[in-house]
Amino acid sequence: MAGLGNPGSKYASTRHNVGFLAVQKVADRAGISLKKSGHQAIYATGRVAGEEVTLLLPQTFMNLSGASVGSACKSLGVEPGDLIVVHDDIDLPFGALKIKRGGGHGGHNGIRHIRQVLGTGEFIRIKIGVGRPAPGGDVAGYVLSPFSATERQNLEDVLEDAAMAVEAVLEKGAERAMNEFNSREVRN
Repeated sequence: MAGLGNPGSKYASTRHNVGFLAVQKVADRAGISLKKSGHQAIYATGRVAGEEVTLLLPQTFMNLSGASVGSACKSLGVEPGDLIVVHDDIDLPFGALKIKRGGGHGGHNGIRHIRQVLGTGEFIRIKIGVGRPAPGGDVAGYVLSPFSATERQNLEDVLEDAAMAVEAVLEKGAERAMNEFNSREVRN
């Protein structure tokens, strides 16, 4: 399982790093300490929802996420269909979650690179809505900016929902988790 983001304190609390934050929440809930280095990432192995998993936070920049994810998948023998990638999505309102298997990259450069490296898009995604900038606004600047004060008030609940979505995928499978989470009311 990979959470996407950019390394370094400059990006730590930005919208683009919500994938990192969500996977860290999964680790916290499972009592897993993310502190190993390898695969151009910080990672750990442990049990989440009764399943043995590797949690990965690529330390490449977002646009090169596939280098880290591909290395980990190859080394650990993870097939694309068993991979879960947690990432931000500007096409969803802040706080919305969507679980999806396969599909295109939707303009997300981290997903684009993972698809390119793996040679397929047939992995599970947990998309966390971060909303869009105002019409005509700079998308790159928006996703690399911190959450608003209102969003920060609700971010912990959003991350809990994302962690529960990951756990549901592991416990019940992607299809049942989609039915449970894709129709939920948006927290905001």
